[in-house]
Amino acid sequence: MTDGSMSSSSRNRHAGLAIKITGIVFWGLVVFGVVLVFILSRDLQREVTARHEAVVDRLVLQVQAIVIKNPAMSVATLAEPIGRLGHDLGLVAAELHVPGAALAGKASPPGLMGAQREITLTTGDVAVLSVYYPDPAILVMDQRKKLLLTMGGLFLVFGFVLQWVLLRVLTQPFLRMVETAEAIASGDKQRRFDQDRADEFGFLATFINKSLDFLALQSRELGEALAKVKRSEAELFAEKERAVVTLHSIGDAVITTDTEGRVEYLNPVAERMTGLSLAEIHGRSVQDVIRLVGEGTGEPVSNPLTQCLQDMSTAVVDKNISLVRRDGHILAISANASPIHGRDGAAIGAVMIFQDITVIRELGRQLAFQATHDPLTGLCNRREFETHLHAALESARSNSVHHALCYLDLDQFKVVNDTCGHTAGDELLRQLAYVLKQKVRDTDLLARLGGDELGILLRYCDIEKASIIADDIRRTIKEFRFAWVDHAFEVGASVGVVAINSESKNVSELLSAADIACYVAKDQGRNRVHVYQPDDNELTQRRGEMRWVSRITHALNHDRFCLFYQPIIPVSPDTTVAPHYEILVRLRDESGALVPPTAFIPAAERYDLISAVDRWVIHSTFDYLRARNQGDEGMCVINLSGQSMDDEFLSFVESELERAAVNPHHICFEITETAAIANFTRAARFIDGLKKRGCCFALDDFGCGVSSLSYLKNLNVDYLKIDGSFIRNMVNDPVDYAMVEAICRIGHVMGLKIIAECVENQEILDAVSKLGIDFAQGFHIAKVRSIGEWEPLLLRGSVVAGK
Repeated sequence: MTDGSMSSSSRNRHAGLAIKITGIVFWGLVVFGVVLVFILSRDLQREVTARHEAVVDRLVLQVQAIVIKNPAMSVATLAEPIGRLGHDLGLVAAELHVPGAALAGKASPPGLMGAQREITLTTGDVAVLSVYYPDPAILVMDQRKKLLLTMGGLFLVFGFVLQWVLLRVLTQPFLRMVETAEAIASGDKQRRFDQDRADEFGFLATFINKSLDFLALQSRELGEALAKVKRSEAELFAEKERAVVTLHSIGDAVITTDTEGRVEYLNPVAERMTGLSLAEIHGRSVQDVIRLVGEGTGEPVSNPLTQCLQDMSTAVVDKNISLVRRDGHILAISANASPIHGRDGAAIGAVMIFQDITVIRELGRQLAFQATHDPLTGLCNRREFETHLHAALESARSNSVHHALCYLDLDQFKVVNDTCGHTAGDELLRQLAYVLKQKVRDTDLLARLGGDELGILLRYCDIEKASIIADDIRRTIKEFRFAWVDHAFEVGASVGVVAINSESKNVSELLSAADIACYVAKDQGRNRVHVYQPDDNELTQRRGEMRWVSRITHALNHDRFCLFYQPIIPVSPDTTVAPHYEILVRLRDESGALVPPTAFIPAAERYDLISAVDRWVIHSTFDYLRARNQGDEGMCVINLSGQSMDDEFLSFVESELERAAVNPHHICFEITETAAIANFTRAARFIDGLKKRGCCFALDDFGCGVSSLSYLKNLNVDYLKIDGSFIRNMVNDPVDYAMVEAICRIGHVMGLKIIAECVENQEILDAVSKLGIDFAQGFHIAKVRSIGEWEPLLLRGSVVAGK
């Protein structure tokens, strides 16, 4: 800041600062000068007097010397040289006179001091030398005046210089600091003192600036802290309000107590659940006012708040408890209690939170029932049945007791579903379950294991008694009559019985054995009981088929199936089409050996795996035809199982045709006569669906069914393949020959092509050719070959794919 930049207010207020400082210094110096002058002039008068006396003595000596040198000189003649000597020595006057003579003036003139000395003349007379010199007091006074005036002038000049220097060096920096201080005091928080000076003001400014910065920082931090405190107070207040509102609005009941277990707070939900108000129970022991009892027992239980306060830890109720309301109504609750700690960590009380779970617990019971019971019949489901079966097996092993397992399969249940629909089938199961529950003992367990499969666990029952009970249950089912609208049905049951004893392996083995025994009962004519025996041949065969289930599944997952083919050649002179080829499916076991279809196809059909095999055959055959670009060089007809003829499989075949881009006019599907008749409506719908796509159909094993001819005219097929049992003996058996001839004639009348299978020699080939059969297949024609050995010369023919 420069002089011109200082404000007039600061100049007016602080301009006399330098004058004041200068005045103080000036008058201080004056006082100091006066004191110094008086101290210095205190002995000046003596010194002047001594000096004058020394001059007088010197004059006396000089006059004495003149007298000695000029003995003839008189007093009068000595006056002149004495006067001159006195003048030379700085005296005012010097006179020599004889004693008793009148002295000039006699007394010292004003302002002068006089001294007299005796001088002995050569004549022996004594003369008196009178000397006059200035008065030392006056001289000292004059010296003091001069000194004071000189010092005063110097002090005055020094004062002005000092004032100017102070104004530049002290006043202006000080004024700038004052102005800066005024600005800071007026609220300018960014203003700072000039700290560029390298003197004390710079050091002071730096110190003050640092102090101001520190104070500003402290002020900001304090402001922020105050703001945080205010926010915290506001948040705390808001939190408190929210806590209060939350406690009032949450769906859980809340009770707080002090460290002695006395009630301090209840939220509205707690008041509503207990039927008590805070005003009624405030300050009372929670154990006295909140009644908790065990669910089902009604026995009082300890409040979790009490345990929480004793252990000072969270207490969770891990058993079913109920709350007894004021009106005696009981609510199922879940509860937990936790201690409340203050800022110092000390416990100040506890809080218990509990919920009304009456509905939830009831739903839980219902869900538990639904999880363990069949929703249609109310019987135990398979999972629950297996749990009880496992417990029975453990008791048989540990206590050497005997139980039995019955596996029931309803024989005519499918007829009810197909005739009257699934609603009727469901009602049949419900009524039959009710009837059977009346027949089993209280210790026994009846369960629904599947669609029309039931299981009965006969506890503490040996195999002989179990066989009797099972037959009684079979008879009850046989005698049961089910009526639906204008239909009446009689159902039966095939029952498999297995003993449960200490030698039983596990639940899976028991169920498997019972299932096998049940299937044996079906195979033996249905509506009968079969008791499982480990050395039973029928059971051994069935168990072997069951082992094939895992092997077939493994083969499907690891692509262990492979395709073979066998040609089917035209034998009629009127046949102009190229030869056909039937693709056969084989399975390679873990050692790489081929497994014939007769080994695994029955098991696949029995355990519903044949559709998966059919899918693999279709997918693999189409891929092979697409890769070899052979889809348009012949007709590929895939032999299908009766289980595959449904809408889902139809969609699969259609998507595979589109994926592989195979010409459907060169694809033929082959189904057995038995499968077509057993599922006539479904088979007809399946055939019509693929015929619209352009595919052809062949009816395999024709002639073995009892109703073949009546159904044939309603099936939209293109080929009839006569069953091999007629072809093998037609040369030697006139009846078989007549059957083949009749089938051939009827098929041609219907516009169908006829295929003879199992042509094993030339005689049979000649016979079928004579009858006008269109195609022949058998080992005499060609043996089965791997599809990898496809002969190029035969690629112009059609292909029939099957098993």
